[in-house]
Amino acid sequence: MDKFEKAMQMMTKMGEKERMKMIEANRELCICEGCPTYNECAGGKKELLYCALGKSPKCITKKVSCICPDCPMTEQIGLKYDYFCTRGSEKKQRGM
Repeated sequence: MDKFEKAMQMMTKMGEKERMKMIEANRELCICEGCPTYNECAGGKKELLYCALGKSPKCITKKVSCICPDCPMTEQIGLKYDYFCTRGSEKKQRGM
């Protein structure tokens, strides 16, 4: 079991309040706003944390370039994928 799988297992044991608190804390680490693919629409809707919450519902449709590998979340929870804003969360990309 890798880092990400362990993190997912830990989150399933958390209550809703605790899980939401963790998501909010991770938003502080998020670097999506500095990405060339991130656009004004996504900023206006305060979209962040695509790696956990999934792809942009409507704002981001065009890939420019990706800074996901440089995000602190990548190391912290062992992310393997990228372009979460257009491809979906790590969990989705892993087929979990």
